[in-house]
Amino acid sequence: MSSFSEEQSKSREKTLLTALLLSAPGPLFTGFAVISSHSTTQLADFIRRGVELIALFLSWWVFRQLQHNKNLTETHQSRLERTAGISVASAMMFSGIVMLVVAISRLSMYEPGGKVTLGLTIAALGLLTNSWFWWRYSVLTREQYDSVIAAQQKLYRAKASVDLCVVIALAAVAIAPAHPATRYVDILGSVMVAAYLLWTGLRMLQSHFENFWGSVAQVMRINKN
Repeated sequence: MSSFSEEQSKSREKTLLTALLLSAPGPLFTGFAVISSHSTTQLADFIRRGVELIALFLSWWVFRQLQHNKNLTETHQSRLERTAGISVASAMMFSGIVMLVVAISRLSMYEPGGKVTLGLTIAALGLLTNSWFWWRYSVLTREQYDSVIAAQQKLYRAKASVDLCVVIALAAVAIAPAHPATRYVDILGSVMVAAYLLWTGLRMLQSHFENFWGSVAQVMRINKN
């Protein structure tokens, strides 16, 4: 666990809590938007936001436990940090799989249309917000590395990239819903988002398991000697 000053700890915990609170209404608003539209990308985006909200809560809770509970053993601290990282990676991969399944299942029968204005507005605001948090977590990580904060940096980089794809796809539906290419732009948006989430989540998961087995091997060598 990284050792922070009281001011650094409060700053990071405040950022995590602010990110959690700002993300909390996302699934609700996106859910309403899904009901009024037929967008594959928007449905997938709704699922993604819900799963990511769980990961954000776990990351905030883990960081709070690490900073306020000074009686934790080093093993328990490592376990909590690993839990936060794996939850973020799992959220990305689960969202990616769901988005890919939704896109494929609707490929042959989907026609873009409906009201996407609300969803487009939410996605545009999400792009701005998530880009800011990506920058904020990057600054905090450069200042002093912490695995929980570093995982949030990667998550918000992915979230900003996803929102960019969603904005492009929904803008195409809003501008030219009847154009033959719009159908493929919308579905392609879902596939690109899914691929990015799966790739990023898999890399994070692989990194955490490599660190875990490396720690296990080190402990075994120490006990053997």
